[in-house]
Amino acid sequence: MHTDLDRGWAGPRQALVIGAGLSGSAVAHSLATRGWAVTVLDQGEGVGYGASGLPAGLAAPHVSPDDNVLSRITRAGVQATLQRAGALLQSGTDWALSGVLEHNIGGKRRLPTATPSDTSTPASAAQIAAAGLPPDTPALWHGQAGWIRPQQLVTAQLNTPGVQVHWGRKVSALAKNGEAWTALNAQGEVLGQAPLLVVASAFDSLALLQNQPGFAVPLNPLRGQVSWGIMSELESDLRADALAASPSPNPNKLPPFPVNGHGSFISGVPSPDGPMAWYIGSTFERNCEQAPVRTEDHAANQVRLATLLPDLGEAMKRQFQPDRIHGWAGLRCTLPNRLPAVGPVDSQRLPGLWISTGMGARGISLAVLCGELVATWLENQDLPLPPELVKHLTAERYVRT
Repeated sequence: MHTDLDRGWAGPRQALVIGAGLSGSAVAHSLATRGWAVTVLDQGEGVGYGASGLPAGLAAPHVSPDDNVLSRITRAGVQATLQRAGALLQSGTDWALSGVLEHNIGGKRRLPTATPSDTSTPASAAQIAAAGLPPDTPALWHGQAGWIRPQQLVTAQLNTPGVQVHWGRKVSALAKNGEAWTALNAQGEVLGQAPLLVVASAFDSLALLQNQPGFAVPLNPLRGQVSWGIMSELESDLRADALAASPSPNPNKLPPFPVNGHGSFISGVPSPDGPMAWYIGSTFERNCEQAPVRTEDHAANQVRLATLLPDLGEAMKRQFQPDRIHGWAGLRCTLPNRLPAVGPVDSQRLPGLWISTGMGARGISLAVLCGELVATWLENQDLPLPPELVKHLTAERYVRT
């Protein structure tokens, strides 16, 4: 394992990024804003082909009583994502700093005891009531958190001057050609080349990299399905609550903010087709390399809603009927310790070959931070994290010695 974190890039500031999702677009944006010429290749025909097609998701921190590595990294990641959203996206349409209430089901989450955070606190009685939960419900409030539509963030990052995107380009192999890395299709034709190549194509990264000498990053697929419905199709009492300007006494009302803790429930966010929608999910299916929408996963998400918000789950039973429910499913990419792999794959044997992948179900919260880590590392700028946290993200932690 390499831990010296050698930094700085001496070659031409040209990069080839494989993957135009949350990770790849974040890397491309962070490099381009520092003067790099970036070419992005993606096998899809447009934004949202892979996991970034998730219609809505949350940027929310992980908390732990000892404020562990994952908690500190996700807190920094959420801050980076919210800053990026504030700079590039339209509030209320593409994202919102809504705050997130975490229903602490089973007491799994506890706030740090040594250094209490001012961004995550015990939920107030009013916040618990607004979520439609009983007064004694254990819950946390994340003030610096909110919802985001990933496709809008990806689109904005890819529109950065200096970024050129080529769609419909499936990379099948990588080769070193002199000082440049080359991306090839199945016929051996060159799709792009640059002295720096960053693989950021989620689980597809494994197929591209597994034959490279020394590559040992244990990437695994994680399938997830989100169920969603149109707000205007809600029962009249729920619809009235959703449109009310002031809190309603109806215990089945829609929460005015997202709620997570056993999956997440988000409402009042535009659907992929435009009308306002609600969302519940996602499921977690490990070691699955296909992502069809499944009826049984709608049922699982219905149970998830009933666990997360019991009264609302009962009131929304009819919304899961086949003629009302919609779904989205995608593959995420995970690593055993739930932390991404970022940076050089093996700076000694594979110079110029980098990755940014393994975000798992936290792509919204971590991809922007990882993109900034790549760029600041290459530019020898101040890193977005302390070195003692960066070492937990470096891809070279998996290098075989």
